[in-house]
Amino acid sequence: MSFGDTGVESVWDYPRPPAVVPCARSVLVLFSGVTVADSVRTLRVLETSHPPVYYIPAADVRQDLLTAATAESWCEWKGRAVYWNLRLGDRVSVCAAWSYPDPRRGFESLAGAFAFYPGRVDECRVDTEAVSAQPGDFYGGWITSRIRGPFKGAPGTGGW
Repeated sequence: MSFGDTGVESVWDYPRPPAVVPCARSVLVLFSGVTVADSVRTLRVLETSHPPVYYIPAADVRQDLLTAATAESWCEWKGRAVYWNLRLGDRVSVCAAWSYPDPRRGFESLAGAFAFYPGRVDECRVDTEAVSAQPGDFYGGWITSRIRGPFKGAPGTGGW
């Protein structure tokens, strides 16, 4: 099945292992009134039970606002993730973004791209629609009106 980012999508139709799909929709990340990321050339990672995660090319991200965090995590598919704090003036969002500096085979296209947690910035948009954050504090999926759940991440969904 092909996922082209048009129409309504159920996260239960997404594959496992995840698929990486190019996306030409407008993606925007705002923090403290400043545009942190703005792109029309993102990659969506689509995985069973998860809303899409948008990976934004480094060239479309204000990297001067990011500082390396000490946190790391491991994905069985993508490999080692590193995290980034977002700082603007005195305001800091800890681990607001993550990236895969050396992704595993099949996910090489994610190298050099950043993903942002919608719940750790002020606003994320896909086209003109404000995004809701995936439930919980670990996963960073972006929920729009075109994405249907239920979604992994809420209490009681850890075994999914």
